[in-house]
Amino acid sequence: MTNATARRTVESLQPGDDLGTSPWIAVTQEMIDGFGAITSDLDPIHVDPVWAQKNGPFGGTIAFGFLTVSLLTHLLHGAVGNAPDGDPQASGYYLNYGFDRLRLVSPVRAGKAVRGHFRLTDRTRDARQRLMMTFHCTVEIEGEERPALVADWLTVWVPPEA
Repeated sequence: MTNATARRTVESLQPGDDLGTSPWIAVTQEMIDGFGAITSDLDPIHVDPVWAQKNGPFGGTIAFGFLTVSLLTHLLHGAVGNAPDGDPQASGYYLNYGFDRLRLVSPVRAGKAVRGHFRLTDRTRDARQRLMMTFHCTVEIEGEERPALVADWLTVWVPPEA
């Protein structure tokens, strides 16, 4: 979806629709450290810049792969130009359902910026009138040829109560 069509309703989206590309977001060492702390994963390749510079293969720290995955929701909101309005009774809500395919292609070095590109590839309605949607996602790394992540992300959109 381009900025001009960002306000289309969830129900109007069709497979093949390009949802757009998000703005760039910097993946800072502070963000990486916070993710390591909250997940109790203190691997020095991520949270120890001195160790990573001296011993790691990337010349410094890199983001956790799951941190990159966790940015998908934020990047999707940036791509479509809006965020949830906070009232599921009025607008419905999304639930994560998983991934059909997820590849962490390239590491994101601390301080690099990433952005997401999203396309709807599948959409079906289940017996409860929820929309089961698949988004093809690519997370690019600024200035790099290879992406950080490529995924087919499964979501469930629950419509507002009648």
